Amino acid sequence: MTSETTPVSIQREPELAGQTVVVIGGSAGIGLETARRARAEGADVVLTGRNPDRLEQAAADVGTQHTAAFDANDTASLARFFQELPTPIDHVLVTAGGPRYAPLLDMDSDEVREQLSGHVVLGLEVARNAASKMRPGGTLLLMGGTGGRRIGHGLGIASAATAALPPFTAALALELAPVRVNLIAAGFVDTPLSASLLGDRLDERRNELRTTLPIGRVVGPADVAALAVHIMSNTALTGATYDIDGGQQFVS
Repeated sequence: MTSETTPVSIQREPELAGQTVVVIGGSAGIGLETARRARAEGADVVLTGRNPDRLEQAAADVGTQHTAAFDANDTASLARFFQELPTPIDHVLVTAGGPRYAPLLDMDSDEVREQLSGHVVLGLEVARNAASKMRPGGTLLLMGGTGGRRIGHGLGIASAATAALPPFTAALALELAPVRVNLIAAGFVDTPLSASLLGDRLDERRNELRTTLPIGRVVGPADVAALAVHIMSNTALTGATYDIDGGQQFVS
């Protein structure tokens, strides 16, 4: 006598079903990939970026009609965007901006001020404008790095700017509660931004990381997007910094 077992299909609810995710700097790289993953997890996504054409293409890739083209570092434009945004929203990811690596003595005073405070000021302005529109338990998610934790020739002000973000994130999490605030600290991620920074050294850097990283491969935008969506969906996480660099900081 034989019996047949019927396969059981295990289905799960999308992690962000019915929620709204705003991506500041969502037309490429980590922002775009996070928007794509959030959509796959059931979220309604709002994309912003400076370049209207690239933003339109990104929206088509993700499958959203909700976009806004403006410079996130323009305080008035940022405030106007949030004022006009339908409520409520749940999560905001800020990926706009990037590091600048240059010897300290080659930078003028304005450049130093911008590099030291740029990410903090942007995060604070987003928090100021988004807080009243966000549901309790949602998250403001900032981007930092792990590479700038070490001191080295050519890193310039990046190490100091990197060090400022974790305590800023923790302090903002206390003030913004019950909205959560978290920081993703990434190492090298294979994005258009990395390509623009490295130029013709990009392939060399990729090959170097493949042979030295403990994970044996290069970190991509999809890796960071998976972490971002997890932080959005896990409502016990706030005030913390989450490293994602494939072990780069331990072998560099």
